[in-house]
Amino acid sequence: MDSIKNGWTLSNGTKIPYMGLGTWKSEDVYESVRYALENGYYHIDTAHDYQNEAIIGKAIKDSKINRDDLFVCTKLWNDFGTYDETIAAFNESLEKLGLDYIDLYLIHWPRPIKYQNSWQRRNSQVWQAMEDLYLEGKIKAIGVSNFLVEHLDALSKNARIKPMVNQLRLCPGVVQEDVVAFCNSNDIILEAYSPFSRGLVFGIKELEKIAHKHQKTIAQVVLRWCYQKGFVALPKSITPKRIMDNKDIFDFNLTKEEVNIISNVDDLDTWDDPNNIDF
Repeated sequence: MDSIKNGWTLSNGTKIPYMGLGTWKSEDVYESVRYALENGYYHIDTAHDYQNEAIIGKAIKDSKINRDDLFVCTKLWNDFGTYDETIAAFNESLEKLGLDYIDLYLIHWPRPIKYQNSWQRRNSQVWQAMEDLYLEGKIKAIGVSNFLVEHLDALSKNARIKPMVNQLRLCPGVVQEDVVAFCNSNDIILEAYSPFSRGLVFGIKELEKIAHKHQKTIAQVVLRWCYQKGFVALPKSITPKRIMDNKDIFDFNLTKEEVNIISNVDDLDTWDDPNNIDF
C-alpha cells in the first residue's frame, strides 16, 4: 500500500514524497514539524519569506530523523534577482536549516514587483545560479513556484536544466488547467499548496457528501483528490490529530465523477495572479 513516504519520481530520478507539511503562517511551527517528523512525515515545505527556516532546522535536528529519509523544500524570495544574490540567499537558507544540502529549491514567484519589467532576465540569472548549485550537489532538485506557461517558456530559452517541480495554488475549484497540462506534458511534477483553500473547503456541501460516503474527513477527500490528480499535497496543520489524519488517504478511491465534482466546486477564493502581485 502507498504511504506518504513513497512518492512521485522527478525527471532526474529523485523521489519526492506524495505529501509534505506546509509551514506558511504556521503557528507553533517547531512543535508541528517535530511532531510530523516523529510520526511518519518526511517532507517539509518552507521558504525564505516564511521566516521560519531556523526554527524548522531546530525541529529537524531535535527529531533525530535520518537525513536520507528527509525531504526539505525551501524557496528563493522576490528580493533576490542576480546570480550572486541567489547564491548568498541559498547559503543563508542552508545555514538556517542546519543542512548540508537542500532537497528542492524553488523560485518563489516569477514576476516580483521589484522586477516587473525585467522578470525574464531576473529569472534567467537566478536559474543559472540554481543550476550551478544543483550541479555542485548542494541541491538535489530545482524548480519553480507560481509559474504559468509563459513564465516556463521564457525560462526555457536559456536554461540548461528544465524545472523538475512547479508548486502552484491547486485546490478544489482552482485547477489551473493550462499550466497543469503543460507541466504534465513536460515531465514537471506539480505541488499543490493551500489545498484546503485556506479553510474554505470545509464549508462545501458537495465535499461533505463525498466525505460522508467514504467515511472520511473533507481534508482526507481533498488530499486524496490531490493524489489522484498526481499532485504533491502540502497541507498545513498544527494539530496532532489532523496531522495524523491527513496522511490517512491511501485506503479509498474517488470515482471519476467525484474527482470532477471536487475540481469544479464553486465559492472558493481566487488565487493570486503571478503577473499582478504587489510584493
